[in-house]
Amino acid sequence: MALCSSCSAPLPADTSFCSYCGTRNDLDVLAMPRFAESREISQLHCPDCKLPMETIRLGTDDSFAVERCPTCFGLFFDPGEVQAFLEATVAPTFLINHQEINNINRERANKDHPVRYLPCPVCGKFMNRTNLGANSGVVIDQCRRHGVWLDNGELIHLMEWKRAGGQLRAEVKVSDSPKYRTRAERGHASLPLGMEEPMAEQPLNELLNSAINLLGRLFG
Repeated sequence: MALCSSCSAPLPADTSFCSYCGTRNDLDVLAMPRFAESREISQLHCPDCKLPMETIRLGTDDSFAVERCPTCFGLFFDPGEVQAFLEATVAPTFLINHQEINNINRERANKDHPVRYLPCPVCGKFMNRTNLGANSGVVIDQCRRHGVWLDNGELIHLMEWKRAGGQLRAEVKVSDSPKYRTRAERGHASLPLGMEEPMAEQPLNELLNSAINLLGRLFG
């Protein structure tokens, strides 16, 4: 559980506000192993607060430069950068913990913001709302051309979801869909790692004939 950056009181997972001192905390940065804040003010404005954002660098090697609102702590990623960040910071998992995924989605559900449509910080057009990974519980605001907006706390939600096998569960669900299998049969898609199709079963008489022929060659 994260602690308040001002008074060190424990913070519930579903809110960034400390009930003891009233401080709004940056949940995502609190969960980062390392981040660096640039002194340069961004040219982009927060789609929620309308204030100028700042550039911060995330990851152990500061390889991801994103825009952050200093007031609401929302984050704006370039296209494809959220997925790249998750791949770089969360170790691959090969097990799906369904109960933990459900608990994470329930406990980290963002209650600070009502449903609303936000303008893209770059082009100003309203962004689409999408449930990332179909079952992550995180509804991102996405401009296909310019990037993804995450509210405060949604990045750590995605990290925990992926660590519990949430992304793997989404990939398995997609690979089992009839539409995906049709595409795979046509050569337009491949099954995720570990989901290869089993070999077709041979009729019993064919197996017996093969065994007889093999024994005949060995002892004939």
